[in-house]
Amino acid sequence: MIRTTSLLAATAATLLLGACSSTPQASSPGGLSITVPTVAHPDGETPQWWYRSGAAQAAGNGAMNGKARNVILFLGDGMSLTTVAAARIFEGQRKGASGEENLLSWEHFPATAFSKTYNVDSQTPDSAGTMTAITTGVKTHMGAIGVSAGKRPDCADSLQKGLLSWLQLADSAGMATGIVTTARLTHATPAATYAHSPERNWENDTDLTEEAKAAGCKDIAQQLLTTSRFGRGPQVILGGGRGEFTTVEERDPEYDDKVGQRLDGRSLVSEWQQANPQGAYVWNADQLKAAANAPAIFGLFEPDHMQYEYERANDAGGEPSLAELTRTAIANLSREKQGYVLMIEGARIDHANHSGNAYRALTDTVAMSDAVRVATEMTRDEDTLIIVTADHSHTLNFVGYPARGNPILGKVKDRGGEDGLGTMDLARDGGGQPYTTLSYANGPGFTGATNQQPAGAKRYPHNPSSFDPATGRPDLTAVDTEHPDYMQEALVPGKSESHGGEDVGIWARGPGSNAIRGTLEQNAIYHMIVQATPRLRERLCQAGTCDANGVPVELPAPARFERNAPAP
Repeated sequence: MIRTTSLLAATAATLLLGACSSTPQASSPGGLSITVPTVAHPDGETPQWWYRSGAAQAAGNGAMNGKARNVILFLGDGMSLTTVAAARIFEGQRKGASGEENLLSWEHFPATAFSKTYNVDSQTPDSAGTMTAITTGVKTHMGAIGVSAGKRPDCADSLQKGLLSWLQLADSAGMATGIVTTARLTHATPAATYAHSPERNWENDTDLTEEAKAAGCKDIAQQLLTTSRFGRGPQVILGGGRGEFTTVEERDPEYDDKVGQRLDGRSLVSEWQQANPQGAYVWNADQLKAAANAPAIFGLFEPDHMQYEYERANDAGGEPSLAELTRTAIANLSREKQGYVLMIEGARIDHANHSGNAYRALTDTVAMSDAVRVATEMTRDEDTLIIVTADHSHTLNFVGYPARGNPILGKVKDRGGEDGLGTMDLARDGGGQPYTTLSYANGPGFTGATNQQPAGAKRYPHNPSSFDPATGRPDLTAVDTEHPDYMQEALVPGKSESHGGEDVGIWARGPGSNAIRGTLEQNAIYHMIVQATPRLRERLCQAGTCDANGVPVELPAPARFERNAPAP
């Protein structure tokens, strides 16, 4: 009896020690349990730990049961839950309804979850580190594009830290791939699907420091072309940023007063055309329509970011909507027999929020809803996994007690606040002034005088470099707060409104989508995609990264997935 008791005590001690060193990921019905080492946070978080812990979350939720042939990820840059709620009402009110009962297209999806967005070095993240988590399964530092955590401006430190994105993985697996964005194609979100850089701002050769060049780093634009080493490279590439791909000797086709930005003499557009002789390079909506049957399409619709949806109709060259870009991309990639993966970004939601202008943020969110609707109409939920999410939040607030149907961009009207005992009238702050339903916690909408605009309500665009203190709030009684250029008030002055650190939403439909639930680390989205797509996970297993259950748990080395890589 004494010996048995001692044996049990020894066994319990062993189990306790094991529990301190590793934690089995709890699995749900149909899920798989993967042991994840317990580490000290944040110092013990290695790239391999992030990869395995993300795999455990996905597998534990049952993502391995998915059988997706195609994957479309929609990324609303800066699309906070407040932005979604306000855009839902905004769209509904545009249709003549009260608005609150409306749903954006992805809000009809059956699967929902929350995403924790922090970077390894920041509670409130940026788009580079967050999108790298989504595309590679590994969280990293603020500003990092496709590399694991290190020193942001240090090229040499980053050279051995490249991560494999699911776009590159799909290319290596023989699937078709595509990138669509309303930002520059070299901007943080699209760049994280194909590039490796410790500094998101190294978009063209003039952005790199001489030290970075000497150490061997390449600008992001040229990396878009060299990512074809994994297979064919993206067959559909649509967005802004002509200036990043053309030289200072090349005049822009749309604006006579603009030229490219590259000083290295490389016209990357010409290089792409040489590599894709049957492909079509386009820069306006008419050319995009004419290129519908081309085997590959490279579209650069602006020298910089594409237009906001509000201004798009006034573009002299004719600029396609995000929905039109989405339709073109899906139609092209759907011809591929092996399936496809596609990333589509509604980028300018973020830019409008940074500018403190809710009107443009909401119109671009509605434009992304239109694009998601196109995708659902063109695909089948039996074989196509569609995920809609955001990379991070913003400081947009939805406040007061506005009456049902009150214009979302308007001033708050209520019946006496929370008690609701009065007559319908403008709500007043403690000083007797009316206020709007939407506001920002910080940014250029601060009402004090600046070096660009006088004290009071601000109008877009407003990019001040100095601020005077505000002396009370302005009287908004006669101000048209629903005007597209009205800038919502900001509490804390700033040249640019900042990101927010709270969770963002994930919505999904299609094979494997039922695994997307609960509160997830953002890097688990990558694992949801690769585990729910047999062709992706089989390619990872072929490279020896899977466990006995076929779950990819080992961090893949990008070089092993290139066309000329030796067999494992």
